[in-house]
Amino acid sequence: MLDLSVINAMFPPDLPEPADWERRFRPRTLPEGAEVTRFAPSPTGHLHIGGLYTAAVARALAHQSGGVHVLRVEDTDRTRQVAGAAEEFSRLLAAFGLAPDEGGVAGGGEWGPYLQSERRDVYLSQLRELLRRDRAYPCFCEKDRLARSAEEQRAGRSPIGYYGRWAPCRTLAPEEAARRLAAGEPYVVRFRCPYEFPGRVRFTDRIRAEVTLQDNGNDIVLLKSSQEELPLPTYHFAHVVDDHLMRVSLVVRGEEWLSSTPVHLQLHAALGFDPPAYAHLAPLMKAEGPSRRKLSKRKDPEASVDYYLAAGYPPAAVQHYLRGLANIRLMDVPTAEALAAPVRLDGMRPSGPLLDLPKLHSLSREFIASLTPDELYGQLLAWAEEYDPELGSVLVRQRGLALAAVAAGRPEGAPARKDLDRWSCFRDRYGFFFAELFGPPPAADDDRYGGLDPELVRRIAAEFAAEFPAESGVPSAVGPAREGSGPARGESGPAGEGSGPATPEEWYRTLRELARRHGYAPDTASWRRDPERWAGPPREIANVVRVALTGATRSPDLFAVARALGPDEVRRRLTAVAG
Repeated sequence: MLDLSVINAMFPPDLPEPADWERRFRPRTLPEGAEVTRFAPSPTGHLHIGGLYTAAVARALAHQSGGVHVLRVEDTDRTRQVAGAAEEFSRLLAAFGLAPDEGGVAGGGEWGPYLQSERRDVYLSQLRELLRRDRAYPCFCEKDRLARSAEEQRAGRSPIGYYGRWAPCRTLAPEEAARRLAAGEPYVVRFRCPYEFPGRVRFTDRIRAEVTLQDNGNDIVLLKSSQEELPLPTYHFAHVVDDHLMRVSLVVRGEEWLSSTPVHLQLHAALGFDPPAYAHLAPLMKAEGPSRRKLSKRKDPEASVDYYLAAGYPPAAVQHYLRGLANIRLMDVPTAEALAAPVRLDGMRPSGPLLDLPKLHSLSREFIASLTPDELYGQLLAWAEEYDPELGSVLVRQRGLALAAVAAGRPEGAPARKDLDRWSCFRDRYGFFFAELFGPPPAADDDRYGGLDPELVRRIAAEFAAEFPAESGVPSAVGPAREGSGPARGESGPAGEGSGPATPEEWYRTLRELARRHGYAPDTASWRRDPERWAGPPREIANVVRVALTGATRSPDLFAVARALGPDEVRRRLTAVAG
């Protein structure tokens, strides 16, 4: 064992003792059974949807128990850091309604700082204590020697690591180690594994019940090279210290860390800490033909959390979906009920849940349909201002028209239309309501008119346009505008709203008369009774008006569309087709 004076000389002279940190980061005062959980990403890349899933589960478990959820950024790997990634974690979690109670780059909390790079002295105090108790030692082995050892181990089919005859510094004489330290030789600090011949270790996982694994037999590195300007600890050591001093009681993390649990339990024991409970989540999977594979950052765009923001999935729907992946019982209940229900670890499967975007679309569609018009407008506008500024600008100027658009074809008190599953679909579904987004209507020879002769398309458009007098949202055959009608356009209401006494029946009567005038059946029943008598069914005439006004062969109710557009815009589009 190194002399205490040699050990102390390896560290800053004013370094606090472990007991000082215990007093500073005191145990939390929480209700019995309350869990302290953490989400601890590394800023080495973009946030993966699996990370958001982990954060959602950990946060739910803390909050439903009356506990605390912490965001800790594990940035000790300085060589792989991505600029701005740590700040992105807080932004993305907040965007999906998963903001932590403590932590993050600028987050407050008495158990911080929450960036590991700012907690170096905390780790050095614990490391010095391990050296004093001979549970750690300096290692001077160079990279070339470690590489040769690994080659020998692979050739002999031995486990890769620093142990036995491949661990010369473990048995280095204290005097020799002190001499090399005094000479300034670079070193790392390694953990002195308590077992020369490790057996099996058993522990309880809150998802997988009793787990038995091969115990750790490797003298892992605890502190990186002394050649670095500010040597930092490795992940294994730093997170064990932080989980203890932040008083984390339940560690929710990915299955990839399951095999590392034996070394983490050894470190807790060596430091005199009671380990937290562990819950290892199975990875999210993707169907590929008849098989499944892990979701890949490189191959799958939906692996990135930014994908869901840019696509405009409502955050509440994404939260609902993530909870449903954890507990399948929550997948088919309303969003509000799913978000209020507890997440149960005993309801989670040890096999990876399948990321099923059609199911997310379904949940998102139901959630959007449950919103009031004002709620829908607010959430859509918030998304558009960041991800579709042109649409955002239009929505700000045309709030009344936007509300009329989403209400088109929806009877009073009826559920909302379920044709939106993402905010990014709004342009395709409802963009035609806005002249700025619609542009010129399809020309008369466009295939969307169903193959009708372009000259007939022009005549139908011209005749229907002629039915629209000024100040009316419906054909003139129906009647004059209603007195006291609202503004045709503007902030306060949709264009044409309340501008005439017309009914849908009167509107479609005008379409039927137009169809008959051109030799088409006035109604579907007449067409079915005697198709030889007519040039075609009435829907072919209605389709001309539909495509001219909306650019699509399917749309909300045409009468409601025209009322929202207003007479001037209806005439403009029809006249443009008529030529």
